[in-house]
Amino acid sequence: MSLSRVTVTLPEDLVAEMDRTAPNRSRFVAEAVTRELARRRRAALRASISSPHPESLLVAEAGVPEWGGTLPSEDADGLLEPSQGRRVRWVDGKGWTEPKR
Repeated sequence: MSLSRVTVTLPEDLVAEMDRTAPNRSRFVAEAVTRELARRRRAALRASISSPHPESLLVAEAGVPEWGGTLPSEDADGLLEPSQGRRVRWVDGKGWTEPKR
C-alpha cells in the first residue's frame, strides 16, 4: 500500500486528547477515516434502499421473468438461462453460499 502525506488542521484540545489515547497519530487518523468512510457508505446504501431507482422497483414488483419479457427481443435473447445457474442463498458473515442438499 502506498502512502500519501496529508496536512490536517485540528483543534489543539482534540490533538491533545488524541495524543493521550493513541501512540501513533497517523494510524489513529487512518482508522478514524476508514470507519467514517464505511459509515457513510452504509448511510448511502440505506438511503438508496429507502428510495430505490423507479426501474428497480418495476423489476422487483414484476419478477425477473416478467421483466425480461418487457425488453426488446434483441436485448432479451440470452439474458438469462436458468438451467445454467446455481441455487445460492445469503448467509451473514459468509456471503453467497450454495444451500446444503
